[in-house]
Amino acid sequence: MKKAILAIIALLLIGAIAGVMYFKHTYSKAFEDQKEHIDPLDENDIAFDGTKPLEGVINVLMIGSDARDDHELSDTLMIGQYNSKQKTLKIASIMRDTYINVPEYGYYKMNAAYALGGPDLVRKTVEENFDVPINYYAIVDFKAFPQVVDLLAPNGIDVDIPYEMSHGIGMVLEPGKQTLHGNEVLGYVRFRHDAMSDFGRVARQQEVISKIKDQAVSVNTVASLPKILGTLDAYVATNVDMKTMLGMGTGLALNNFGDVETLRIPLDDTYTDGYYEAAGQVLEIDLEANKKALQDFLSPTPKTTKNIEK
Repeated sequence: MKKAILAIIALLLIGAIAGVMYFKHTYSKAFEDQKEHIDPLDENDIAFDGTKPLEGVINVLMIGSDARDDHELSDTLMIGQYNSKQKTLKIASIMRDTYINVPEYGYYKMNAAYALGGPDLVRKTVEENFDVPINYYAIVDFKAFPQVVDLLAPNGIDVDIPYEMSHGIGMVLEPGKQTLHGNEVLGYVRFRHDAMSDFGRVARQQEVISKIKDQAVSVNTVASLPKILGTLDAYVATNVDMKTMLGMGTGLALNNFGDVETLRIPLDDTYTDGYYEAAGQVLEIDLEANKKALQDFLSPTPKTTKNIEK
């Protein structure tokens, strides 16, 4: 009996070692394959003093930028929340023209915080103004966005374009129902030259993230996780550790998390259009109303409604 037990333990150990070796090999190969085409940002060069996450709840500051290395203005700012206990995914978008008090610098547009002090200053700005904890960051260079989309949603993203989109995106997207891939999806989420301006752009970004999640999350994702994480590591700079990423990826693939819940800051009827010579056109917000909305949205307390009205 003892020999049988020892044999079983030995087999389990061999299987575990083989699994780790497979993961490392697949992850490293995927990373090296992509690194040949880009210059990955070294996370060791980024200072970030995030709050320790609550058990089962992770808040990630997601930044989209055209030039990670030069800390140019951030084009997109979101807070993504993963809650493994309640099995919820939430995305809160903060409009880039939100006029906000940036610690040590004074009032600027929200998207200027990244240029002034990188992701950690964005974290401080969010935490000090809205009093919500930020645990990690993830920076996506928009030059890499098409590759990320094609990796996570190889079948493309189905959208219904209400009118021609072309100005400022380097392509023409015709109206109607269609399936978009990589570069086309990038054009779709960046278009802002219509009556909705940046508000429509934020809505399209949230739409695309939700649809990518629906396609990327499946049981098959578990087997592909090493390749997915290795490829993403070449395109996304983040301080989320590998153990946490694996846990999130496996949890999403094996559990029903439902629809992505979304929020936009500022809420309707809580802002006015303003103008300052140094900043240009801005959104002057009712900070207390939007602070409460963001806190309520990211609270781990179960909600009776899915999507907060925007």
